[in-house]
Amino acid sequence: MANLDGDNEPEWIKRVKSEGAIPFLDPDDCSNGWASPPGNSFMVRGPEYFSTKVKVPGGEFLLKPLGFDWIKGPKKISDILNNPKHRIRMALQDETPTGCRPFIWAFNLQVPSKENFSAVAYFVGLEPVPEGSLMEQFLKGDDAFRTKRLKLIANIVKGPWIVRKAVGEQAICVIGRALTCKYCIADDFIEVDVDIGSSVIANAIVHLAYNYISTLSVDLAFLIESQTQSELPEQILGAVRFSELQTTSATLVEMPSNGNMEELLPSFPSRLWKSFGNSFSHLVQADTQDGSSSSTPSLVKGDVDNGLSEEGTKKW
Repeated sequence: MANLDGDNEPEWIKRVKSEGAIPFLDPDDCSNGWASPPGNSFMVRGPEYFSTKVKVPGGEFLLKPLGFDWIKGPKKISDILNNPKHRIRMALQDETPTGCRPFIWAFNLQVPSKENFSAVAYFVGLEPVPEGSLMEQFLKGDDAFRTKRLKLIANIVKGPWIVRKAVGEQAICVIGRALTCKYCIADDFIEVDVDIGSSVIANAIVHLAYNYISTLSVDLAFLIESQTQSELPEQILGAVRFSELQTTSATLVEMPSNGNMEELLPSFPSRLWKSFGNSFSHLVQADTQDGSSSSTPSLVKGDVDNGLSEEGTKKW
């Protein structure tokens, strides 16, 4: 559905892609930038998954990549697209002041940190949502449906061994089951605010990865999980790669006085951080002694399909 040929995409999409704090670059060379990774680098449930458990390459995305924001604020950032002065809202207004507008999907990953970083990926649908499709069910359904269906696939493309070990070869989870999510839906957009700090394990892994963020390249794909035969094969909504991000590159966001910015959760207890630190130390020592990295289990399972399915200031 989504044609990723940049030569044929509308000028307003090209403009929005280029306006974020970090540049839109080629997937193979996007240091301190973001890109659209190949769909086939993700494995999804194939057409016969429920009988064979076979997964297939993800293929073409349903949505076009639109933008990426690397931002921070005095408090946790949420309800981004509710602000009519948000750069993407304003681009839509300029492009289609009246009539039917393209539909925006935004995934706001709230990073548990003192500086309240958010990594926000934006995608756009230029065609009407197919009637009866999972996309339509997701948009028209309730939060309970969304919580059971929204899935994230994470691949560590490049990074230190300890982060790869913690995440696994390909981490897959149904986001709503693992993390607290807030859904904001309007006529022309949906925003999912994902509180990574709401999970002890996710908090620990992101805290670990944050220490290496300037050396990490990560691919994230978002999709709606297929749970019946008629819904197969799974199709990826959209995916984003961010690479070697610099914390100093994040745009400081000044929210409106009536903006919805929640207090950051209390700091993770120091005893737990010490415990996780000791665990990783033992993990490294064990692998050094064994001379093999494959014998040590990953901190997070690579798939939940095993029966559970699991510095400037910018005003918005």
